[in-house]
Formats: sequence, C-alpha cells, structure tokens
Amino acid sequence: MNLVAAVDENWGIGHRGNLLVRIPADQEYFRKITTGKVVVMGRKTLDTLPGKMPLAKRTNIILSEKPDFQVKYGTVVHSVEACLELLKGYPSEDIYIIGGESIYRQFLPYADVAYVTKIMYRYQADAHFPNLDVLPDWELTADSEEQTYFDLEFFFLKYERKQTVEKG
Repeated sequence: MNLVAAVDENWGIGHRGNLLVRIPADQEYFRKITTGKVVVMGRKTLDTLPGKMPLAKRTNIILSEKPDFQVKYGTVVHSVEACLELLKGYPSEDIYIIGGESIYRQFLPYADVAYVTKIMYRYQADAHFPNLDVLPDWELTADSEEQTYFDLEFFFLKYERKQTVEKG
C-alpha cells in the first residue's frame, strides 16, 4: 500500500480544508502514479476535489463516519476495518492513500511506500502528514533533482518501510 502527499518543510499538508499550494508538476505526478489505481481518501479530502467528485480513471474509496453518506462514482466505507477488507481485492502496490491527515495516520501502519513531494517552504498549516524522517521504520530511498515552480523549490521523494530481518 502506498501513501502519496505534498508536504511543506514542517510536513504540513493543508490549512482550513485546502491544500497549501497547487504545483502543476506535482499534480501531474500525482495523476501519473494514481491513474488506473485505487485511491483511498476521507470525506473532507473528497470535498476538496474538483466538483467534490471522485477522481476520474481511478477506483475511489471514501472513508466516512457518516452512516448515510453516499457518493456517485465512488465506494463509501465507514471504518478502517471495512476499508482494509475491501482493499484485499486489489494488489497492494495499486492502492494509494491520498489523505487527509487522519486517513494518513490510520493507514500508515499498513503502508510500505510513501511518495512525498517536499516543498521547501513553511506554510501556515493545520493538517500534517506523519514526519517520516523521524520514524525509525521508514527510510528515504529515492529523491529527484531540485524542481522549481516560480520561486518555490521542491523535490519528489520516495520513502520505504524498512524490512525487518527474521532471526532464526
């Protein structure tokens, strides 16, 4: 299972229900890696998408605690357990957790890879992604050359969960 997020220097991802910044190259990267795959998001993240509609050309799973919540072109589940049960029908490498903060935290234990766009700026943020740099079971395994969008610098990073070696 994969996590995908754009974060600032403090691992911030949002403020007042919105992304901190929209960078076309990051949006294209997101589209490229998630098209044809399964995306899992919370209801609030769904509300930030264009037209508050699920993403085209992807299997959309929306986690909502509201028992009567329904969405056209998406599957709604009401618990992490129900979501994990549903996800058993898909290859793990085809599953992308796309936010928000509570969804990332709930699915972090099940993820093996994180695709992080690191924006070299500190925004005012009230939602954060787990700081993978300080988690001992995660390691940075790939990074891009510096990218720029106007005066913003950013990098495409890949983190992977460290494999534990069985002793026997």
